[in-house]
Amino acid sequence: MKISEQLKNQTRTTSFEVFPPKNDAAYAPVEAAVDTLSGFQPDFISVTYGAGGGTSVNTPKIAVHIQNDLHIPALAHLTCASSSKREIERIVMDLKTKGIENILALRGDLPENYAPDGHHYRYASELITVLREIGGFSVGAACYPEGHVEATSPDADLEHLKEKVDCGADFLVTQMFFDNTALYSFLYRALKKGIDVPVLAGIMPVINKRQIERSCVLSGTTLPSRFKVMIDKFSDNPEALKQAGIAYATEQIIDLIANGVNGIHIYTMNRPEVAGAIMHNLSSIL
Repeated sequence: MKISEQLKNQTRTTSFEVFPPKNDAAYAPVEAAVDTLSGFQPDFISVTYGAGGGTSVNTPKIAVHIQNDLHIPALAHLTCASSSKREIERIVMDLKTKGIENILALRGDLPENYAPDGHHYRYASELITVLREIGGFSVGAACYPEGHVEATSPDADLEHLKEKVDCGADFLVTQMFFDNTALYSFLYRALKKGIDVPVLAGIMPVINKRQIERSCVLSGTTLPSRFKVMIDKFSDNPEALKQAGIAYATEQIIDLIANGVNGIHIYTMNRPEVAGAIMHNLSSIL
């Protein structure tokens, strides 16, 4: 099923994100994690894409398993900056042949010494245009409640986002955030800009201090003081930090739903026990 149809026909959606293994030796544990996640009955599961190497090869493999074996819609990520136009189009046709109907179109990190050469797509909007021309896909795009790290201003970031929507993005998935007011402000500004497609809130349960600090540096995500206190208090106790991180994510989601955000997308980090704990906490709400 296409995600655009789910978002049109359902009051609320809950989805997970997983990342594929780097090599075949690590494939079985990832597949096992996905199988466990499927038991929580998500509306769809997305699979990230690493430019080059094993992860990009395994993205379609995991997506096909999700869709054909587990009978859950799969959302395959696809980044375009580090692959040639010909390679991207080959991957897209391969996904289409395998029956994948949903793609999250991303630019991805630029390679070192990147220089436009006409053989690569420069922006996600260009990839979205190509996907629309090929047809048969529900297309998603990324958005950034606190602005993309490369954006010159919040308004410029929204202009680029509007371009992706105008090119044919059906829905948006946010970068992680830990202050819900940042999302509410973003949604208001986006709607004012004419961006009216569904926005799914990306929630990252924090279970590792070093990991989240690195992710925030790369993404530009800010940490509220309450969140920092939690991290500092429990950073030396992994089990306590995991429990606190699950509680924080649960509270975030409750507040989001209470304020009318109907799409929740959980970054599971391939940890089904974490996603499961959140789903248990929200069993009557979701």
